[in-house]
Amino acid sequence: MKITSAEFVMSNSQVKKCPASQLPEYAFIGRSNVGKSSLINMLTQRKNLAKTSGRPGKTQLINHFLINKAWHLVDLPGYGYARVSKKAKKTFQKFITDYFKERKQLVSAFVLVDARHEPQPIDLDFMIWLGEHQIPFSIVFTKLDKLKPNAIEKNIGHYKSVLLQYWEEIPPYFLTSSSKKMGGEELLNYIDEINQSLTD
Repeated sequence: MKITSAEFVMSNSQVKKCPASQLPEYAFIGRSNVGKSSLINMLTQRKNLAKTSGRPGKTQLINHFLINKAWHLVDLPGYGYARVSKKAKKTFQKFITDYFKERKQLVSAFVLVDARHEPQPIDLDFMIWLGEHQIPFSIVFTKLDKLKPNAIEKNIGHYKSVLLQYWEEIPPYFLTSSSKKMGGEELLNYIDEINQSLTD
């Protein structure tokens, strides 16, 4: 799938105020500083569709983007915010969980994880929470350009072995690098396949 149009629709902190359309939605979420905005900009081939920042935790609302006038890409706040108050953390956490529990248009989540690091408890806990609530998700490994091929194989292999402690099968996963424009085509083709299956 090639993205020919990507339009900002709205930002808000209440699920009930999300777009009323019945178009399928794909939500992108991950820890702060995982490269989420850069990935979204790479996928849509727009430099500043999602706001990137040197300060983690820039995304603080539910952001809807209309893609190809056919589906919504949803940019959600990160979890594990580096520099926000406990009160703000609780607020974000509530509307993130409300979104996943209540949003009927959600087809799948993409959980972004930094390929350079060991499996983090906060990521695993979130994936387990998604699994417990029967929310389909895929894993998007980011920042692959920061690793050598041997290290990529080793890190992903380790991640798989940890995931198999919780799941019988490993969820779908994608290897990406925003700076190298790597992995975007595979991810978009996956979304396209799901969209086509919804109309069959």
